[in-house]
Amino acid sequence: MKIHKFYLNGLYILLDINSGAVHVVDRLIYDVMDVFDGRNDRTVLAVLDGIYDRDELAEALTELRELIDREELFAPSLDVPPTFSDKPLVKSLCLHVAHDCNLRCSYCFAGTGDFGRARGLMPKEVGERAVDFIIANSGKRRNCELDFFGGEPLLNMETVKHVVAYVRRREAETGKSFKLTLTTNGVLLNDSNISYLNDNNISLVLSLDGRREVHNHMRPFADGRGSYDNIVANVRKAIVSRNDRNYYLRGTFTAHNLDFAADVLAMADQGFTQLSVEPVVAKDCDYALTEEHLPALFEQYEQLAVEYLKRKLKGPAFDFFHFNLDINNGPCVAKRLSGCGAGHEYFAVTPEGHLYPCHQFVGREEYLLGTLDEGVTKRELPEQFRQAHVLNKPDCRDCWARFYCSGGCHANAQLFNHSIHQPYKIGCELQKKRLECALMIQASLALAARE
Repeated sequence: MKIHKFYLNGLYILLDINSGAVHVVDRLIYDVMDVFDGRNDRTVLAVLDGIYDRDELAEALTELRELIDREELFAPSLDVPPTFSDKPLVKSLCLHVAHDCNLRCSYCFAGTGDFGRARGLMPKEVGERAVDFIIANSGKRRNCELDFFGGEPLLNMETVKHVVAYVRRREAETGKSFKLTLTTNGVLLNDSNISYLNDNNISLVLSLDGRREVHNHMRPFADGRGSYDNIVANVRKAIVSRNDRNYYLRGTFTAHNLDFAADVLAMADQGFTQLSVEPVVAKDCDYALTEEHLPALFEQYEQLAVEYLKRKLKGPAFDFFHFNLDINNGPCVAKRLSGCGAGHEYFAVTPEGHLYPCHQFVGREEYLLGTLDEGVTKRELPEQFRQAHVLNKPDCRDCWARFYCSGGCHANAQLFNHSIHQPYKIGCELQKKRLECALMIQASLALAARE
């Protein structure tokens, strides 16, 4: 498959898969592309003669050939870059500074914070060794990333502060530059730690599921009380303190709120502008998403896209993570193939110093890679993850979205299919719908900018 075409919100859109070129076309060219393969002008004229004027068809074919010459249509296939045969460089670590949590979210993949183990906090020394590990394994790469994660990382603010100070010292010694992020449910955000996070330029991922009743149903305190009012007050204080920048307010939707667009808009209507709402990944429970839910979810994404575009054009605008797409200068080939880099460029570190391919693999013992002290001892696993890219996955090779999703989440694939090489089907379908919506939005914004 070399092209993908679709109609959404009044636009006929043509995507050239290999180049990433996006074309807004008229109905004639849209129909021509059902027949045209770059070499069969006569067939196109024979099939569509009588439906469209012959001269208009000839003109359309001339325009399409110009796109082919510019490699914006039927562009050559992409090859695996030579760097994929090199030893991967570690670019990012997820530090599980707390295997504990003050909430009991029903859908938590981390088992309400403990990842199926004893609850515990990361010692400062383990945090230091994690920083040394990424420096030692990042080669000449200058830019590195650390995410303070849990459970709830604010339960272990002492280690967070210690690691940040250690990072700054090691930056000065090595010339590395670290981007720091902290993912929190917001319960423990207060004036003191908000000030500290701001002063140290630490990005925030804040958890909120939208409407009060939706949030409280899935994200209660340990005693069963709803956490919505407490969290909204705290995250608002944090967001205002950093001038509405350097954060994402991230929610999760489930089978209990299939009308999730209302949750996104509820957060936007409260003045929050950096938003992300993700589908729950679960099975064998009442809140799990199934294939039967897909039509309703597709409709929600389309409704959200139309409203999102309206607000982008007329205000008040907000950003939705999955609709932020650069249709002119997308990621390099290596990034398009490797995605997040889990298992070969990105690892998770437990409080004990154990290494896993990512935060969602923690607790799946067959994916224990090694330790900070010994390094990666299961050397075959990073190579498996490095080679599990879209050009090697049978289900991905001919998918139009392959260079946007990079094959989807390995952890979700393994959870549902017991293999990182077979993607999670529901995730694939939702990703494709989000991408169509994002392409429509970005094409519409580009057209509006020209007017």
